[in-house]
Amino acid sequence: MTQSNAVPATEQALFYPSPLKEFWQAFAHNKGAVGGLLFMLVIVFCALFAPWVAPFDPSEQFRDALLTPPSWLEGGQARFLLGTDELGRDLLSRLIHGARLSLMIGLASVLMSLIPGILMGLVAGFFPRLLGPSIMRLMDIMLALPSLLLAVAIVAILGPGLINTVIAIAIVSLPSYVRLTRAAVMGELNRDYVTAARLAGAGLPRLMFVTVLPNCMAPLIVQATLSFSSAILDAAALGFLGLGVQPPTPEWGTMLASARDYIERAWWVVSLPGLTILLSVLAINLMGDGLRDALDPKLKNAQ
Repeated sequence: MTQSNAVPATEQALFYPSPLKEFWQAFAHNKGAVGGLLFMLVIVFCALFAPWVAPFDPSEQFRDALLTPPSWLEGGQARFLLGTDELGRDLLSRLIHGARLSLMIGLASVLMSLIPGILMGLVAGFFPRLLGPSIMRLMDIMLALPSLLLAVAIVAILGPGLINTVIAIAIVSLPSYVRLTRAAVMGELNRDYVTAARLAGAGLPRLMFVTVLPNCMAPLIVQATLSFSSAILDAAALGFLGLGVQPPTPEWGTMLASARDYIERAWWVVSLPGLTILLSVLAINLMGDGLRDALDPKLKNAQ
């Protein structure tokens, strides 16, 4: 009687961890990525529960506390932990509500550029002679212009405001997704599994969205993460130039613009929004590096 060589399921689980566990182990190997994730979790929590976390309404003015320094400095007040701005508004409350707006702009602009970028990249990859050249030449023209200058031009045409800011940032981010999707598709089309799907009679939509696209998502997820930080920077830049979100709505770039005249006598009014932008963008970029390490098989094998 022959003995079976099958490995029990419990032993297989020991030797072959789940994909989610394997991903987390690779991601956690990058300590900077874990730190960035923790910081962004705090920011997201503050953004989601801003009305309850913020001590005051972001537009409430305390006329008796104009340009009050942070509570740990001389002249500070305990009720204003990070001080007040030139109109007596609590800085901590405005930063918390500004996080909600900045994250919303980043998420909306990433989705508005990711979805059409993937579609155009798939079309350019599956039709390299018919539609690919015209799509890629259009993307090359857009890449030839500085991203911030192109965003300023779009907002100047559409007009300042929240929705137009999102549209401008989404258009600026579109070429990177198109080029990345096309490159990934072109690398996958000659694989054996795609040939087998063609021979099995799979139609074009199934080939594009079921067979090829899932195998192209890893670099797109990393690019979306990095584009999220770029969107926050672009939104802050447009707000600083007066072309983005308009006052008195709390937004980090708009807060910088309105406080630049007080940088010498009230440094916290400018430094704290700028520091928040810096730390948020740094945390997202560190998370992007961790995602790249976790999703790239070559980098995982090298660890």
